Amino acid sequence: MDKQYIIPIFVPHLGCPNDCIFCNQKSISGQKKNITKEEAKKIIDDYLKSIKDEDAQIEIAFFGGSFTAIEKEQQEELLQVAYEYIKEGKVKSIRISTRPDCIDKETLKRLKKYKVKTIELGVQSANDYILKRSNRGHTFNDVKKASRLIRWNGFKLGHQMMVGLPESTRIDEINTAKALVKLKPKMVRIYPVLVVKNTKLEEEYKKGIYEPLSIVQAVEVCKEIVRIFADKKIDIIRIGLQNTDEISEPENKKSEVIAGPYHPAFRQLVESGMWYDSIVGKIKKLNVKVKEVEVSVNPIDSNNVIGHKKENVKKLKDTYDVDLILNQNKAIKQGKSKIEITKTYTN
Repeated sequence: MDKQYIIPIFVPHLGCPNDCIFCNQKSISGQKKNITKEEAKKIIDDYLKSIKDEDAQIEIAFFGGSFTAIEKEQQEELLQVAYEYIKEGKVKSIRISTRPDCIDKETLKRLKKYKVKTIELGVQSANDYILKRSNRGHTFNDVKKASRLIRWNGFKLGHQMMVGLPESTRIDEINTAKALVKLKPKMVRIYPVLVVKNTKLEEEYKKGIYEPLSIVQAVEVCKEIVRIFADKKIDIIRIGLQNTDEISEPENKKSEVIAGPYHPAFRQLVESGMWYDSIVGKIKKLNVKVKEVEVSVNPIDSNNVIGHKKENVKKLKDTYDVDLILNQNKAIKQGKSKIEITKTYTN
């Protein structure tokens, strides 16, 4: 398979009709001003110079704001810049992210004209009360209508959801994942809520109204959500915000994060936690007192089996007094494993 590359162009808060309680796009994206077509072209050119793979599948992505809510003329300007690279054969496709209430037939016709392939919707929750509480400005019915329109018009549909929104519970988040599955997205992103500077959520946090999830809590609920999407073969393209100078440990002076379940390897925490649960589940089914197990997996899965900083190895030893031996085997499919007892405790 040819390697996939995304050229991200951020349009922070451009087009957003309101301020979501958790959002400061200028902080999250690191982009302090709105993008011009000249700046967009420079970003694309710089990325293309760094991509040496001749067979690369390259996609230009407009992230960060509500792309289809900005002025039509500005949409067309940016899309035209990206479309030129498609016509020249340098780029394969275009991706945008936007709000569910900013999708209609006319908008989709315009996007199709410029060869946009993927549309990601910021859903965040399927619970209308949670959406209102977060000042999203749309309902889940808007999500359903937009999702159908996007699929019916031949675009690839993506969804973005959040865990840990104000007054949202684990059940709300599980129900959101289940509701999104019914809308048949091709891909999803899962974002634990972080308290970011200069947001309404920061005010609530400082007043003691809002308490963010801990890393452990966020990992546990994300494990359940990942299983729901994975069971339906929906591609999970991100878990947690990308680590940047602005999005990093709250202790970092440059960080815009005040509090919340930030971790630079959050996705690995979730995936390695799922592997740990799987291994423990299989061991518990064995009617012997296990001392050592050899777990054979595809090399791609090896880091997650061991865990971040060998956390799974340590936890198995501390909790069950079981030693974990890892065996990498390319013949085993990614996501699958073979467990063999290599030592048992004898009386």
